Amino acid sequence: MSKETLEAVKLDLELLKKAYRLMITAKTMADTYEENKAICSKYVHSTSRGHEAIQLAAALQLKPYDFASLYYRDDSMLLGMGLQPYELMLQLMAKADDPFSGGRTYYGHPSLEREGFPTIPHQSSATGMQAIPATGMAHGLAYLEGQGLLNGEEKPVVLCSLGDGSVTEGEVAEAFQMAVLKGLPIVYLVQDNDWGISATGKEMRAMDAFEYAAGFKGMERLRVNGSDFEESYEGMRVAIEYARKVRRPVLVHAKVPLLGHHTSGVRREWYRGENLQQHSIDDPIPKLREVLLAAGVAVDEVKLLEQDAMNTVANDYQRALNAPNPDPATFDTHEFAPTPVTQEQGQRSPSGADKAIMVDAALHAVDEILKAYPEALFYGQDVGGELGGVFREAALLAKKYGDARVFNTPIQEAYIIGSTAGMSAVGAKAIVEIQFADYIWPGINQLVEELSKSCYLSKGKFPIQSVIRVPIGAYGGGGPYHSGSIESTLLNIRGIKVVYPSNAADIKGLMKAAFLDPNPVVMLEHKGLYWSKVPGTEDAKTVEPDENYVLPLGKANIVQHADEKEIIMGNSLAVITYGMGIYWAKTASKQYPGSVEIVDLRTLNPLDYETVKAAVERHGKALVLTEEPLMNSFAESLAGRLSKDCFQKLDAPIYTLGAANLPAIPLNVGLEKMMLPNAEKVAAQIQELLNY
Repeated sequence: MSKETLEAVKLDLELLKKAYRLMITAKTMADTYEENKAICSKYVHSTSRGHEAIQLAAALQLKPYDFASLYYRDDSMLLGMGLQPYELMLQLMAKADDPFSGGRTYYGHPSLEREGFPTIPHQSSATGMQAIPATGMAHGLAYLEGQGLLNGEEKPVVLCSLGDGSVTEGEVAEAFQMAVLKGLPIVYLVQDNDWGISATGKEMRAMDAFEYAAGFKGMERLRVNGSDFEESYEGMRVAIEYARKVRRPVLVHAKVPLLGHHTSGVRREWYRGENLQQHSIDDPIPKLREVLLAAGVAVDEVKLLEQDAMNTVANDYQRALNAPNPDPATFDTHEFAPTPVTQEQGQRSPSGADKAIMVDAALHAVDEILKAYPEALFYGQDVGGELGGVFREAALLAKKYGDARVFNTPIQEAYIIGSTAGMSAVGAKAIVEIQFADYIWPGINQLVEELSKSCYLSKGKFPIQSVIRVPIGAYGGGGPYHSGSIESTLLNIRGIKVVYPSNAADIKGLMKAAFLDPNPVVMLEHKGLYWSKVPGTEDAKTVEPDENYVLPLGKANIVQHADEKEIIMGNSLAVITYGMGIYWAKTASKQYPGSVEIVDLRTLNPLDYETVKAAVERHGKALVLTEEPLMNSFAESLAGRLSKDCFQKLDAPIYTLGAANLPAIPLNVGLEKMMLPNAEKVAAQIQELLNY
């Protein structure tokens, strides 16, 4: 690909006529939406006007076994794949039979799993963010192919469609880096119309995508005139063939005009001025019309193609208008896909088994998963090679299973998290690690927009199987960037599960259940409990369960019961907690023998609220204990809910205890002790509550 541009080539006349009819279809749809904007702009939409040639050139060359990640302007791409105007209009009007989301998401945001079509997993509309899940798809395909796990002789590729403005996103850089680092079969199609919303290219970037991609060694590149269908078709043919045969990434930069609005909510007449006339010179439709006429197609036949497209759009529009809206009662379906793990299974305490510390039980769980499931892989910062994780939580796994299955990543939290969406879409099953909870923030974008919403917005077609391990918590001077607690932030993200084990047996059973769960699961693993070295945490070391042990998510455990005599006398309470809080409560409760029941939540979402509520009602007094800063935390939220639901049974307010409301954990151990809860602080709260 030494040339930056490609010459137009002679294409089959039937292909040209098909492309022209589809271009007219896309244009007529855009015109129809504009003519009926009172109806069609009820929900914001964007169209492909000006982009039709490059989009059709790409779509008409994808195979049913390929994968695609599109952006919100790609309705011509969808038409080229075989979607009907009626189906796209159902999404435009948020109708019940919208094939992508059942009326849940915007026009041009597909999620398609249909025989005979490329697979299009759900993605967000956040521009540029799709590059990471798309690259994760290619990464997953490369892994499965290398393991001999792909079906048939096909060599699938991934097409990732982007607007040029989105290439300035940092997450696109992460995707490009991994694509060249791992040599992945992906085509990045960048459609450059020189506009953001109202900002021009020269305002937004120092270089275009073609120039930018030169910095990624190993990324093949080519330029095409995206308004010329023949040149676009040849460019996409070369790019797709390269990715399919050479199995390495390639970027196609297509210069295109923008002839429609940015979206229906941002009118072109507000800011485009003469620019719109300049762009109209490159309208791909009259260009292809001239090609057809020059090739000998009669004017009447061209007009028939146009009329056929316009009739189809008119008829489909009327059908879509009359289509039913979603049943409001279905609004809350598909938050999660059903999990197969609903019962505790296997042996939790097999006879003759040795005790294990938490870090080893977690390591053994991952080892057993990799051994049993060839589609499973494990990656993150420093988990591969010799080190096997900064806590040795992946020790020797890379040597045992090879660098394709257990490997180090760059410092790319967004890629580590977001790539699991792509992995899941192609059938690979990723376990990944964020090195410390304080490092998760660059990956939150992907966790929120891609992983958490996919199942709900695709109506269950694309749940994302993802296990994200996160060492968490403070002890012994870890300081402000290695000690934080993040569970309340995570629990404000709907559509993910959050697990927080407190001992070796639980971490092993929950890790297995998390892997088998088809939904995103974040495993919070308190590093202060990993080795049971912190005084008072000896019980975190338990007999290790067998390899068949699974523990369902969403099941709390009463780890310490109060005496019935103390309960009857009204001299008891429940401590509701998790993680290190279990051991603070156990140590503190020794001063009040028989009076303290301790409930280990184990899973924060889904929450075993029935067990918690029953414990509070049994005692009439409760302390909700957390390591997080208390204000606006999960613990306060739970306490408020319990105060309402258990009001008639309470003998005292629901107490809460957490860390001081400060922005970070200080490094000095004395300062750390002042900020965090501990057994002494818990004991004081217990005494006050028992005496209330």
